[in-house]
Amino acid sequence: MNFYDYYGDGYNVDVLKPRLAKLLNAFRNIEGVDADFLFSSPGRAEILGNHTDHNHGKVLVASISCDILAAVKKTDDNQIKICSEGYSPIIIDLADTTQKQNEKGTSSALARGVAHAIKDRGFTIGGFTAFLTSNVFKGAGVSSSAAFEVLVAEIFNVLYLDGRLSAVDKAVISQYSENVYFGKPCGLLDQCGIAIGSLSALDFCVPTNPTIQKYDMPKGYSLVITNTGGDHASLTSHYAAIRSEMESVAGVFGKKVLREVDYRELLDNIPLVRKSVCDRAVLRAMHFFEENERVERACLALKDGNVKGFLNAVNESGLSSLIRLQNCSVPSELSQPVVLGIELSRNIIKDGAVRVHGGGFAGSILAIVSDGERDFYVSQMEKVFGKENVFTAHVRPTGTAKMA
Repeated sequence: MNFYDYYGDGYNVDVLKPRLAKLLNAFRNIEGVDADFLFSSPGRAEILGNHTDHNHGKVLVASISCDILAAVKKTDDNQIKICSEGYSPIIIDLADTTQKQNEKGTSSALARGVAHAIKDRGFTIGGFTAFLTSNVFKGAGVSSSAAFEVLVAEIFNVLYLDGRLSAVDKAVISQYSENVYFGKPCGLLDQCGIAIGSLSALDFCVPTNPTIQKYDMPKGYSLVITNTGGDHASLTSHYAAIRSEMESVAGVFGKKVLREVDYRELLDNIPLVRKSVCDRAVLRAMHFFEENERVERACLALKDGNVKGFLNAVNESGLSSLIRLQNCSVPSELSQPVVLGIELSRNIIKDGAVRVHGGGFAGSILAIVSDGERDFYVSQMEKVFGKENVFTAHVRPTGTAKMA
């Protein structure tokens, strides 16, 4: 098995081997047989496109080198059993994949929702046993839930569907599971970034059929993700408000989402719009349109090898999230670790970029740092936020996939 095909040339295979050995031994010791398959499902880094996907916008997203590894064996009992170290097993009878209200917000809901969505497409699926181990950074906004959803979809895809689901199919199925069964109104950025792999520009003008263009990250730079702290569990209403406020602006023009609105028309009619929606909604709509334009500029810069232009677009995105989107701190909260992390980063980084990462309000920030500055930057962030909360990652070439 050539691990570099999945993780990229810069990956340290010596870190992977003991994880694999421990996982396969655990499966064998508990199940009494060897696993038949090995899967990998990565985390993701949102490079650009903060809160634009749910209004059919444009994003730049990367799958990264942390992942969920799964040892899997096909079974004939029409049940799935998913075991993760430190957690009770998830056991689901596939004869009943209807939504369970008592599972809302749990991994069981995610797995059941994926199974239901696949069955709803007319496919026949069956049982499996899976043992999971993960080094997807907890609480760092790299989408451990989406990595799990897409993993379950790919296991079904390989074991029962002969690979008929495309990467986008798996992403759409996983988004359905998270929206309906788990109860989080996310867009498609997370799931697509994880399912597709690489550094990908996605245009969600048609959400279930996004256009995809892959790029290479600039050489000589690393991704550093810092978990600044905070609990995402209580923030769902804040995430949902971003989407609903953007859609409320679209509604003023008789549209459902902002992608259907002309930005010039919005700017020309702000006095009218303010009579129907709050000022924050207007600012968030402005962020949407200009973020789409930043994604276009960043992609052109990557194509032309213009590293400075790419980094400028990322920095501008971070500033827009702070001022217009307003998702860098929880309203009325005195604790503002994301803002603090961003401002500390701006004082340290001489050659790079920094911005809020993912949903925001609490959690993580993303820095793109030159390799020459990386060690110093990491050491300074560790002093403030703890060594366990600062992670260096790189873009990996593949999304969720069967490895063996």
